[in-house]
Amino acid sequence: MHLNYLYLVLTKPSCMPLSCRFALTSFILGITIQSFAQPFFIANNDPKPINKEWILVENMSDNFNQNSINKEKWQTASVGNDWNWIGRPPGLFLEENIVVKDGFLNVTVGVLKKTIKKRGQKFKYYGGIIRSIHPGKPGMYFEAKMKANATEMSSTFWLMTKYNCEKKLETDIQECVGVVSKKAHDWSKEWDHIFHSNAIHRKTPCADKKQLQDLVLLKEKNHSRFFVYAAWWKSPDEIQFFLDGKYTYSIKPEVDWDVPAYIQMAIETYHWNPVPKNGGMVAKGTQEQRTTQYDWVRVWELK
Repeated sequence: MHLNYLYLVLTKPSCMPLSCRFALTSFILGITIQSFAQPFFIANNDPKPINKEWILVENMSDNFNQNSINKEKWQTASVGNDWNWIGRPPGLFLEENIVVKDGFLNVTVGVLKKTIKKRGQKFKYYGGIIRSIHPGKPGMYFEAKMKANATEMSSTFWLMTKYNCEKKLETDIQECVGVVSKKAHDWSKEWDHIFHSNAIHRKTPCADKKQLQDLVLLKEKNHSRFFVYAAWWKSPDEIQFFLDGKYTYSIKPEVDWDVPAYIQMAIETYHWNPVPKNGGMVAKGTQEQRTTQYDWVRVWELK
């Protein structure tokens, strides 16, 4: 039996049938929770060096088993704490549609009751953003179990540094959409079944933009089930990416990737995958279809 699966049984027993839980009781009782406190890897894919162990970074990890957002770990306001992004028009970030319930972090998208104008831009739809309070650094392993929403809006898991004119660095572990719009750009026609990652040196007055990326196409839609998306920030010059516990590809940035970065989970609109005028799935989808779910987020450090 896979240890990661047993860990989920212990932390979220509703994930398996009652009869199976009873059958496993005697076996589980003989094992401590620490036995399962490891990143999610399939066989022969754990990259940790010999004589090293993964240690959970508690202040950046969450199983979302509480009744509300843990404000000591996460920020759900779009502005504040040195962040100042209210959403990409026409999608506005709102806090009230970000809810922890039944062991999941849920971010639901939808149509605003009326168009809102902010900062000279018009917003018709709403999404949300969650950011970690504490930053990660090179050497850490970041993973999230996420089920994408089934709309034209995004589902994401990524890292961003705070503003630095010389180095504003973005590491996209996963970004996808639930439905490809009829007016989507040609290069994005398969973004509803994709594992896609970026290392972006953001353009500032002090630096030009540099972007490296990689991807694999999936045989199923991103909203069809929960996937485990992960990245090992191995060093300032290499990031390894993992899908469902399997090494998939690496990106080697052209500058030292060495600035502390914060987890970002943004559900937003993209101009290259526009929501139709009638609102598309953002308007007509069920609440389940309009919700991105995070089962857990975990960060690990080698000791």
